[in-house]
Amino acid sequence: MLDEDTVTKPILAFTKVVKDYGTTRIVNEISFSVARGEFFTLLGPSGCGKTTTLRLLAGLEEPDSGEIELDGQCLAAPARGVLVPPDKRGIGMMFQSYAIWPHLSVFENVAFPLRVRNVSAAEIRRRVIEVVEIVGLQGLEERGATQLSGGQQQRVALARAIVHTPKVLLLDEPLSNLDVKLREQMRLELSALQKRLNLAVVYVTHDQDEALAMSDRIAVLNKGQVEQVGSPSELYEHPRTRFVSDFLGRTIVVSGTVRRDGADGFVVVRDSGSLSLPGGRGHEFSQGQEVRVLCRPEDITVLPATACGPNQVTGQVGRVAYMGSHLEYTISTAGSCLQVPAGKRDLYAVGATVRLQFDPASITVLAQ
Repeated sequence: MLDEDTVTKPILAFTKVVKDYGTTRIVNEISFSVARGEFFTLLGPSGCGKTTTLRLLAGLEEPDSGEIELDGQCLAAPARGVLVPPDKRGIGMMFQSYAIWPHLSVFENVAFPLRVRNVSAAEIRRRVIEVVEIVGLQGLEERGATQLSGGQQQRVALARAIVHTPKVLLLDEPLSNLDVKLREQMRLELSALQKRLNLAVVYVTHDQDEALAMSDRIAVLNKGQVEQVGSPSELYEHPRTRFVSDFLGRTIVVSGTVRRDGADGFVVVRDSGSLSLPGGRGHEFSQGQEVRVLCRPEDITVLPATACGPNQVTGQVGRVAYMGSHLEYTISTAGSCLQVPAGKRDLYAVGATVRLQFDPASITVLAQ
């Protein structure tokens, strides 16, 4: 029976890991941990360091400082002279290009990691047949890799990555080469497989929708550093930085000045109205401090012009766009132009004055 520490202790830990290429710092003191059975995503734009972080974990790159630990074993610690080679790490990796061998059959592609580990022929056959069935390629074992579709090639690469039962599975943009329909299908299949096998997964992507749909937790990377780590809902609803807010979807931003009333506080938005600070956060900002209020467009309601109520600001309609399922208004308020969705029945003419009702539970306030 596993003790509580074994269950709760992270299977993977990155601690202040640094990687330089010449004078350029690609990974800048990155720290995070991954739990057993967790789907953990590294999300960020091109050049942010996410693939290099994955390669450091796989042993394809050597860190300049910091430590990497997997299941209680130190994989890399330059200060102590520790560097475990890739084939001794107990890690499975699936590359963006799949990297399957075109001259080998499906069976031999999947069997390769076992052959290099000198597994017996009988055990190889048992495990390959088992994993081929898991990924839905049964009956294609003798098919050549060049005879497969893109989705089938991806399944071969996935089967090869998990056939030796890795402690953690690394996936580097594995869906980026597929068309939209197949990508959505494989997203569901990959999530189901991860849960079925209870695998710890570290997944690299720049696709926000993919990260939000598949992950237990996400680390948003920017210029080699972790901006924020949290669940998809935490990052989307309560971003801690403007970068995280912008990268994870459209954001409405208005500026204002803090006014305090005891422990509570509110933001005056340039004579357009006022917005309450999220519960109990009045103490974080000083009287008169300039701040930015961030909110998702879907958390704002467009209302007809009457006297402003709590958490409302007034604005003027500058443009109305028909989007099929809804209307999208461009509304000028407090020196900003905001794009806000609304139902097709809520029709306001260009030039009309409207109120924007902000959901106080869904706003984020950041220092200016």
